[in-house]
Amino acid sequence: MYKELYDIPGFKNWRVIKKVNEGWSSDLKFYIEDYEGNKLLLRVNDISNYDNKIKEFKFIKKCNILKFSMSQALEIGICNNNSNVYMMLTWVEGFPLNNVISNFNKNEQYKLGLQAGKILNKIHSLELSPSDNLISYSKKDQILDNLIKYENSINRVKGDQFAINFVKNNIEKINSLHTVCKHGDYHVGNLVLTPLNTIGVIDFNRCGYGDRYEEFQRVQSFNVEASIPFSIGQIHGYFDGNPPIDFWNILAVYVAYNSLGSIIWAEKFGQNDIDGMKKRCLNTFDDYNNFKEIVPKWYQLNSEKYL
Repeated sequence: MYKELYDIPGFKNWRVIKKVNEGWSSDLKFYIEDYEGNKLLLRVNDISNYDNKIKEFKFIKKCNILKFSMSQALEIGICNNNSNVYMMLTWVEGFPLNNVISNFNKNEQYKLGLQAGKILNKIHSLELSPSDNLISYSKKDQILDNLIKYENSINRVKGDQFAINFVKNNIEKINSLHTVCKHGDYHVGNLVLTPLNTIGVIDFNRCGYGDRYEEFQRVQSFNVEASIPFSIGQIHGYFDGNPPIDFWNILAVYVAYNSLGSIIWAEKFGQNDIDGMKKRCLNTFDDYNNFKEIVPKWYQLNSEKYL
């Protein structure tokens, strides 16, 4: 068992190896405890992803200077007779936030959102260096290419043309901000509630560099269905209050695209995930009034309660 791990330094000192199945990452993930009592997260991927994993490891290292609970980058290397790349991180103690946030009242959910927004702002405030792998492709071209894939898909949702048109007519609004460090998948499924009731951040495997407002599209995709107060809190925490109007103008384009593009992304995971993304897509259409509005109704109707 776990023969692909045998040649990782320290393997003989591990007393617990437990596979972690949550998430959509292509990584094999393992919870590790060693005989010294250290709790670790081991991520293993195919050697063909070595360069990307090196970039991810360096990104996590960069974030490790920040003062919040997150995985600390310990070690990266090659294992399984040069077939795999592995990354060793510290384990973030706690519970997946999406599983426990409903245990809190609305004001407490909002305060957790404030924490999450402030943390995201810290990540985006990290200084970029000349060695960072900045965007080398046009985000606009990527979005338009993926829209074509969606339009040719058998999994289109009914009444989607207004969203397609909205993206195409407003595509020039994106990538209008300076480039920042991005977590890349910042939502309640990748946040942890620690034993101190603080927010911890995990799963940096989609990290990179780009437009800060793009990071908020996951609020609509995943956070709103878990907690509207948390979603509002994340925005207020990031901006220290209501966001500027350009935030909503730009975010609406990303949200419209993501509501459609996520369906195509889900196709490789099976029908259950496709159906889940279709449901989220239709909820998004409703929240944005078929993109006749740029501020979603869940924010319009509830934000003033928490300011």
